[in-house]
Amino acid sequence: MIEVIRRLFRSRKVTSVGGKTMPVKRRKLLEQLEERLGMRFNDLSLLNQALVHRSYLNGKSATRNESNERMEFLGDSVLGLVVNEHLYKRHPGENEGNLTKIKSLIVSRQVLAELAEDLDLGKYLLLSSGEIESGGRNRTSIIADALEGVIGAIYLDRGLDTSRRFIRQLLLHNVEGFTESEEHINYKSLLQERVQSERKVHPQYKIRREAGPDHEKTFHVDVMVSGKLWGSGEGKTKKDAEQVAARDALDRWTKRKKERTARKPAAPGPSQGPAAAAGQPGQPEGRGRRRRRRGGAGRRGGGPPRGDSGGDRRPSRGRRPPKKD
Repeated sequence: MIEVIRRLFRSRKVTSVGGKTMPVKRRKLLEQLEERLGMRFNDLSLLNQALVHRSYLNGKSATRNESNERMEFLGDSVLGLVVNEHLYKRHPGENEGNLTKIKSLIVSRQVLAELAEDLDLGKYLLLSSGEIESGGRNRTSIIADALEGVIGAIYLDRGLDTSRRFIRQLLLHNVEGFTESEEHINYKSLLQERVQSERKVHPQYKIRREAGPDHEKTFHVDVMVSGKLWGSGEGKTKKDAEQVAARDALDRWTKRKKERTARKPAAPGPSQGPAAAAGQPGQPEGRGRRRRRRGGAGRRGGGPPRGDSGGDRRPSRGRRPPKKD
């Protein structure tokens, strides 16, 4: 009974898109979401706007600024601030680079989409009929953006302290679980770091082709380094395709390094001489020299060659000189 009285007397803004009064059905739906979020909005229209996808405004007398894009922009900044603050205090020994890596995992689109699914956020979205038919209520990019929009709405309605408590309860209590999961790794960041470190250039992503209708496209992306193809991937969004391409590039790079290491000859040991290093194992040092011909200095020292009638040449053994008469 007390709760009924409170509902009758509480006053808050409940306008909808275009400044119109929010329908009772929509208002009750958002009150269900408030219970899931664990908070009550002073201005329920802020929560409503956080859930308005731009496709919903097509054909309506409303501007694009009434979608959730501006709140998504604000919520992304609030989320980044709270996560950075948490990591700064939690990991005093980590450098800026490692903190950035951890943050990129925590606030990745995949993680936010999983949290949005836990809240069943897709149920409360305002989408066009075409977007609904194409599975927009479960699309990773849409529900992840909507969660950032909700964070932006909380900040506008309740301030930073309430936003901080919400983010801690929703996300930061399980930081280790997100950072240890392989599916949350940001392969684009890893590839960029390695390429910049070893090649001093940036990887470039190019859309090779797009397949399928507008509401269900598949993107095929190549990642190039210094004009050469390093990896390829495909996905339902450009970002997903780029992630797959980056992972493919990292896998190929690791494979090439292993192959080069396997082909590299082992260095000669300390007991091996230069002959062994030259491909003659077991041969003593110096055996490879050309043997010197016998015969003294006759040929090498400038003496007359064989068959020359030198005046002081001695007769060969076994032959006697003829007797003189």
